[in-house]
Amino acid sequence: MLSALNRYLAQPLRAHRDRSPHLRYLKLLERRQFDAPEQLQKRQSATVREIVRHAWETVPFYRERWAALGLHPEVVQTSEDLRAFPILTKLDIREQGERLRSDLYRSSQVVRKTTSGSTGVPLTIFVDPDALAWKRACTIRSDQWSGWRLGQRVARLWGHGVADRGNWKARLRRLFFDRESYLNTLDIDRGRLKRFADHLKLSQPGLLFGHAHSLYLFAAYVRSACPGSIRPKGIVSSAMILHDWQRTVIEEAFGGPVTNRYGCEEVSLIASECEEHRGLHLNADGVFCEVVPDRRTNAGRLLVTDLRNRAMPLIRYEVGDVVVPSDRVCSCGRGMQMIESVVGRDADYVLTPEGSLISGISLTDHFATEIRGAAQLQIVQEQLTFLRLRLVAGEGFGPDSHREIELLVRSTFGPRMNYELELVDAIPQEASGKYRFCISPVATAYMKSLAP
Repeated sequence: MLSALNRYLAQPLRAHRDRSPHLRYLKLLERRQFDAPEQLQKRQSATVREIVRHAWETVPFYRERWAALGLHPEVVQTSEDLRAFPILTKLDIREQGERLRSDLYRSSQVVRKTTSGSTGVPLTIFVDPDALAWKRACTIRSDQWSGWRLGQRVARLWGHGVADRGNWKARLRRLFFDRESYLNTLDIDRGRLKRFADHLKLSQPGLLFGHAHSLYLFAAYVRSACPGSIRPKGIVSSAMILHDWQRTVIEEAFGGPVTNRYGCEEVSLIASECEEHRGLHLNADGVFCEVVPDRRTNAGRLLVTDLRNRAMPLIRYEVGDVVVPSDRVCSCGRGMQMIESVVGRDADYVLTPEGSLISGISLTDHFATEIRGAAQLQIVQEQLTFLRLRLVAGEGFGPDSHREIELLVRSTFGPRMNYELELVDAIPQEASGKYRFCISPVATAYMKSLAP
């Protein structure tokens, strides 16, 4: 009853008050999801043409770069024609910054997002409000493929202590409108796992959402301490690779399938599993994706064009991940193209000397974006009490940066954690082509021991 009231009354009232069109967009997206592939491709091509022309007319960086290469929006008739245009890199975004913003949105209200993603490269992205509403609708649509429905309770395993931020109004909104509860993945120990499990046993979640390794850690605890006590309608894993051994433990603990979701802060949702759980559907209504093949493997580098953000268009953006493409048609009936899997995003936990676990994915924003002049960062836990911090220094790195690193290590990992800063020219890729922000065989061995 409460879920229905929230979905059909509270959510629309809040959207009206906030002047957000995301629920209207959600209805449209739900109707579109079963469109034929030909319809989707035609719609994508039209949107690609429009975003390229918008970038040419209003974004100085694109106009100058494309003109120097003899390229013009008129050559783009279908989305495939975009392959003639140059790739946008993380370095481009870091160095060009304001020149990537549209002139039409310089004096209007936009949302500033600072992220380091899974590669440890700090970036600042500007998003216009309408694009945010559309992206929110795309995410709700895919999350509902898990079995959850908008209005039902949500339990999130995430970083930055979201539940503790904001004034009393913000906390009440999260409690009664969003119906959300949180486990802060920047500080997990057995006591916090128990308290979170006890809370969810009394307030069963409609959706259990979190990083793959955070869900696994919580599932291992629940399976051991209180098996069968928490039964969500849906489970969504995001932000990193979901390994088969993790999926098995999570599904056993909570009695339902895990929906693997893939995205990044820069463009939001990229792809998601549906009810079939055989590969991920690309979010064709929000992004156009290309895979640059690696001749040595069946995988390739992913390029993403954001089809909605007009404030700072990202065209042929190399996100830094490696995916396995697919030409399969899903039996669910949705016409969206698919990828088999994401193989280029991973980050371990760190195990502190005091016995707490800290999510590597949560650390990416907490660490890399707070060190002045850090162009890229990698954390390697070589021993329980020792970290190696590999850092690519950029503009502005200096004595203040060293002091920031010292304070971050002490406040995040505790007084017994030692570290060595290693300045490097580049963070090496692994054989799979992926960058790992956080590597800890210490924490990985400990976590696997929790669920034999």
